[in-house]
Amino acid sequence: MSTLTAPTTKTPPEPAKPAKPRARNHRGVSPALRAENNVIRSIGVFVLWAVVVISIAMLAWMVLQAFRDTRAILSDPWGMPATFDFSNFVRAWTVSDFATATFNSVVTTGISSFLTVAIAAPAAYYLSRVESRLTGGLSLYFILGLGIPAQVILIPLFIMLNEVNLTDSLIGLNLVYIAMSMPFTVFLLTAFFRSLPLEMEEAAALDGASALRTFVQITLPLAKGGILTAFVLQVVAHWNETLLALTLIQSTEKYTLPVALISFVQQQTYSGADWGGLFAGLCIVVLPMLIIYVWLGRRLTEGLTLGMGK
Repeated sequence: MSTLTAPTTKTPPEPAKPAKPRARNHRGVSPALRAENNVIRSIGVFVLWAVVVISIAMLAWMVLQAFRDTRAILSDPWGMPATFDFSNFVRAWTVSDFATATFNSVVTTGISSFLTVAIAAPAAYYLSRVESRLTGGLSLYFILGLGIPAQVILIPLFIMLNEVNLTDSLIGLNLVYIAMSMPFTVFLLTAFFRSLPLEMEEAAALDGASALRTFVQITLPLAKGGILTAFVLQVVAHWNETLLALTLIQSTEKYTLPVALISFVQQQTYSGADWGGLFAGLCIVVLPMLIIYVWLGRRLTEGLTLGMGK
C-alpha cells in the first residue's frame, strides 16, 4: 500500500543584500570630501584675514608717517611719531594748494555722481520693465560699454572735447565722467529694479497712476538702497579718478586731488623730497573715502547683493 506524500515547495532564494554605502553626512557629502572642503575654506579665510591685516597696517603706517618729518622717516621708516604735529597737513593744504583741489574734487564728484544716477535710474527702470527688441539691443549696448577701457578712447575723447572747447574745463570733465560711468550704473540699477515686486506698481496702475508717477512715488522709495549704492560707487570712482583728469585738465587752479597730489610729487624732485607732506597729501585723498565706506559699508553691501535676486 503506497503512501501519498505532500509535494514539497521550494522557497525562493533570498535576494542578495546590497552593499552597505559609505558613511555620509546629512548633506550627502563624504567625510573625506567634507574635511577637504574645510581645509580649503580655512586656507581661504586665513588668506583673506592676512590681506585685511596687511591693508589696515599699511593704512595705519601711512597715517602715522604723516605726523613725522622727512629726516625722521628716512632714519627710521617704521618708527612712531614723537608728537602729533599737523604741520605736514598744513603745508600740503596751503603750499600744494590742496584746498582748491579739494573744492574741485568735491564739486566734480558730487555733480557727476548725482547726474549719473539721475539719468541712469529712469533708463534702468525702463529696461527692467519693458521687454522688446529695442530694450534688448539697448541692454546689450550698455553691457558692451562695460568692456571699453578709458585708455582706448582717451585720444579721440581729447580731440572731440577740444573741438567744442571743453578741454581744461571742469564741465567737460563732468560730462566725461557721466558718460564713462553710465554703462555700469545702468547695468547695476537694471538688475536691482528687476528684483523689486510688481504688485505695488500694478495696484498703482489700477488706481490710474501714470508710469512717471509710479516711478517717482513708488519705485524710487523701494529702490533707495540700490540707488544709494550706485551713488556711493560713483563717488568713490570719480574721487579717485586720475587718468582722465590728468589728460583733460591743464590749469593748476582746476586740478582735482589726485592730479594735485601728482603735481606735489613732481615738485619734490626739484625742491627736495618732503615725505611727511607727501603722506599728509595721501591721507587727504584717502581718508574721506574711507570715512564714507565705514559710514555706509553695510548699506553698500546690502545694495550690491539685493539686486542679485533675479
